[in-house]
Amino acid sequence: MKKISVFVVLLLAVSLSVSAGGTQEDKDTLVIYAYDSFVSEWGPAGKILPAFEEETGITVDIQSAGDAGQVLSRAILEAKNPRADIILGIDNNLLDRALKADILKPYKPKHAGRIPEELRFDPTYHVIPFDYGFFSIVYDSERITLPPESLEDLTRLEYSDKLILMDPRTSSPGLGFLLWTIEVYGDGWTDYWKRLKPSILTITAGWDAGYGLFTAGEAPMVLSYTTSPAYHVEFEGTDRYKAAIFDGGNYMQIEGMGIVKGAPHRKEAERFIDFMLTDSFQKVIPLTNFMFPVVPETGLPESFDAAPKPETILLMDAEQIASNLESWLEEWVRVLSE
Repeated sequence: MKKISVFVVLLLAVSLSVSAGGTQEDKDTLVIYAYDSFVSEWGPAGKILPAFEEETGITVDIQSAGDAGQVLSRAILEAKNPRADIILGIDNNLLDRALKADILKPYKPKHAGRIPEELRFDPTYHVIPFDYGFFSIVYDSERITLPPESLEDLTRLEYSDKLILMDPRTSSPGLGFLLWTIEVYGDGWTDYWKRLKPSILTITAGWDAGYGLFTAGEAPMVLSYTTSPAYHVEFEGTDRYKAAIFDGGNYMQIEGMGIVKGAPHRKEAERFIDFMLTDSFQKVIPLTNFMFPVVPETGLPESFDAAPKPETILLMDAEQIASNLESWLEEWVRVLSE
């Protein structure tokens, strides 16, 4: 999902508590750092945390820290004096950064057996998955009559200034898209980005900002998830927005959370991780986070008929990411700045 200088903006991150009276200074308050959309008015936190607090009596202070990459960076900055007990949103692409930073302590939850083997992206249990999805180019079907069918299609002249992307240095979807292009094009990925540049209207720091510009009509295409159209069907009653399934496959993201090393409330954090894999947590994910819950038995709403799963799933090997990510990011910056 690190160079500290890239994430100085995190020091200005706004804190948001969704528990009554819970503050970071409260000695008995469990503190969670999460990405913006998880903490937003329509996100999972507002439903999940009251249920957890009622069941356990533990007060929770959940704080928004930008996109998932920014959540991780904030925890790294505070490594010598950790303030959070849990960081939420670390995915399969950010895992190596989190492990190398040595800011997490492993914990195998009581219900770990509910997670399918193919979704357990960290066998050491430093990060435990809670949902997953597939990156996609979401488009406005009222403005795009011939949607892209591949990454290469995005470079077509007709898509000039029509695409919104996210920065891979700060955004987990942005990083996922970069890895997607590398997985498909191999050593030729930089040439692909040179061809793609004319299609890019803007690159935002996080998904929230990018998708907000898209729904405001600033551009007819945005990097998001195959599940995004389900939101518009569920809450807006429209199938106007579609997710493109590409011929070469779509890249998979598995999101997780982990307990911070030196967490002030270790036992409470363990209870929250356990709760994460219960039905009370998992059933909230589809209609708030608009991702697929990791527990297969969890039912999906009818609106998820608009959330296609690709036949071809792309997922880069963690060791390959670990060995090359820093140089890839440096090369990406060079290409975009030319």
